[in-house]
Amino acid sequence: MQVILFALLLINALGLALMRIDKEKARRGRWRISEATLFTVAALGGSLGVLAGMYAFRHKTRHRRFTIGVPLILFLQLALAGYLVFMLR
Repeated sequence: MQVILFALLLINALGLALMRIDKEKARRGRWRISEATLFTVAALGGSLGVLAGMYAFRHKTRHRRFTIGVPLILFLQLALAGYLVFMLR
């Protein structure tokens, strides 16, 4: 269980960091991190970090794909976690 929590901590920290890096690259007009990469990190468990990065850095908050997609991914992950906890008791 501790390994899973540590992995979730890392993937969420990565999601947060990627949002900050992409925001800085956008400001400077440089090569960007793809949306597919950001969504992949969110889908792999980093949705909370990506969501936090969206609002902490005001990045991708005008894109419906992100403002709807990332919270939806987070909701589905929380529902799945709740289901697994309930079923494994």
